[in-house]
Amino acid sequence: MDALATQPVSIEKVSAGARLRQDDRVAVEEPLEIRIRRAGDEGADQPISVTMRTPGHDAELVLGFLYSEGVISDWREVRRVRHCGASGNVVRVDLRADVRFDPARFERHFCITSSCGLCGKTSTGTITSQVRVRRVEATWRVDVPVLHELPARLRAAQGAFAATGGLHAVGLFDRTGHLGAIYEDVGRHNALDKLVGARLAADALPLADSLLLLSGRASFELVQKAAAAGVPLVAAIGAPSSLAVDLARDAGMTLVAFLRDGAFNVYAHGERVCTGAMV
Repeated sequence: MDALATQPVSIEKVSAGARLRQDDRVAVEEPLEIRIRRAGDEGADQPISVTMRTPGHDAELVLGFLYSEGVISDWREVRRVRHCGASGNVVRVDLRADVRFDPARFERHFCITSSCGLCGKTSTGTITSQVRVRRVEATWRVDVPVLHELPARLRAAQGAFAATGGLHAVGLFDRTGHLGAIYEDVGRHNALDKLVGARLAADALPLADSLLLLSGRASFELVQKAAAAGVPLVAAIGAPSSLAVDLARDAGMTLVAFLRDGAFNVYAHGERVCTGAMV
């Protein structure tokens, strides 16, 4: 468990008429401001986003965010990512001079909450025209028993959630159900940005042989970020949104939701899920 993810607090626990003072832990939530400077540009750094996040893996979060937004297509386009200021809540990104960057695109990101990174968009057309989406072409299949095992394996690896009950998680699995990576954050989109950013820095994109499990619902933004990373199958323990279903179908991505209690629903491209005959 990342030491930055939780914080001790003193609480009063009330149960069955009794009141007891005891120690507890809560998930840490702090703002992160992302600033960009392109080599050769004059003037001050350009602030592009403020997001509420759980500290830790900030560089990966920033790389994943810039990648899914289409600012960068390769980690080599970033010269440096570093914290600046005393708070630890400001990150400056130095881009290469040849990277095309339009600050006006990011006006909607002031301020992003920890629950939604797309609030403030004026239309669905604006959303889909300005984000990166990779068409998924993978033809492999996954067995139903493997999918059923994923929630328990993700939960067992959620150290910060076990301590606080207050963090979302994303887990990256292979087709056999082996957990390769997990990231937690108060913001579900931040957790996925951290995962994608880490894989981008490792030159491991696209994630064509992997599947992704979300600890909560499947929103449009999470499906978009997964599609940007080339994930062929996204599963969620919670519900999908209509835009998430539409995007998954358009991107060729398998979308599974309500994955719990020995059952699930397939909303898009069910050909990747090995099941019996439909009745």
